[in-house]
Amino acid sequence: MNAPLPVWAELPVLPARELVPLVQAWEDAGVKGVWAPQIFGAPFATLAAAAAVTRRIKLGTGIALAFTRSPLETACSAIDLDHISDGRVVLGLGSSAESQIEGSFGMVYGKPLAHMREVVAQVRAVIAQGHTGQLKRLEGDYHTLDLSHFRLIAPPRRSAIPVYLPAIFEKACEQAGAIADGLLGHPLWTTQWIADRVIPHLEAGLTNAGRPRSAVTVNLMIFTMINDNRAEAIADARANLAFYTQSPQYLRYFEDIGFGKEARAIQAAFAVQDFDAMTRACPDEMVSAINILGSADEVREMVAERAVSADAITPVVPQFGMPPEKAALYRQRIADLFYG
Repeated sequence: MNAPLPVWAELPVLPARELVPLVQAWEDAGVKGVWAPQIFGAPFATLAAAAAVTRRIKLGTGIALAFTRSPLETACSAIDLDHISDGRVVLGLGSSAESQIEGSFGMVYGKPLAHMREVVAQVRAVIAQGHTGQLKRLEGDYHTLDLSHFRLIAPPRRSAIPVYLPAIFEKACEQAGAIADGLLGHPLWTTQWIADRVIPHLEAGLTNAGRPRSAVTVNLMIFTMINDNRAEAIADARANLAFYTQSPQYLRYFEDIGFGKEARAIQAAFAVQDFDAMTRACPDEMVSAINILGSADEVREMVAERAVSADAITPVVPQFGMPPEKAALYRQRIADLFYG
């Protein structure tokens, strides 16, 4: 990085007494935006709370699950949040895992790339024209919206809200290049994977759609552990990586980066709900390949290398399996190094 990239932060669900001073401090420190993830509930409520006590910081759903609600509801939620925040919303939409969408949520997963393309198109149509009464009927393979009697009571704050898509594999990077305003990089990505798989396929999607590189903002989420004690940092990050690895749809990724055997062992342990075995099956080498960890100087150098093709970064703490007080300590170290 020749110049510091814009830095975003991840905003977890917190009590108001903790969320308000945290997001205000981030805004004062120059943080460009915050991502609120959908772990279980939709991220709009957390971002609305942040919107009410800030003025400049961007507010991103990072991510909202695209297949768990109607595209109309997603669009209306984004429109409402954009009104509350006076035009600061970034709409991140993700597909998640089939087991979560069809199992936990009881919704249709389908072919995720085609499903996502349809959702994005319908959401954008509602944002742009939902106040005009002209939409009538939006036909799709997954969602058919009869909007003959639907009309927003007022125009949206903006006629277009930026849509960011996350990705792990190549085809999703191509789709982001073809249709999205931003690509939200997966924190599982290694530096080599970004160089070899992400950027070439993003550029292929841009080229096929006739779009310039500037049409898509690449924001990399990076698991970041700042700790002079490298062994402690690895131990602190291990359970989080094991949690992410349990998804069968990520197996090809771990095989491609050289950790297929370990991923299969973690998934086998998860199948019998042996969480201790999951953590034991996640070796130091695997943790170090994905997480950026070390002293402040080491982390700064490694982040610069990983983000050489990025437009923004989001250093995040791998919080699964970590005590809240320790996660807060790592968040503060990220703030000290990257914010301001």
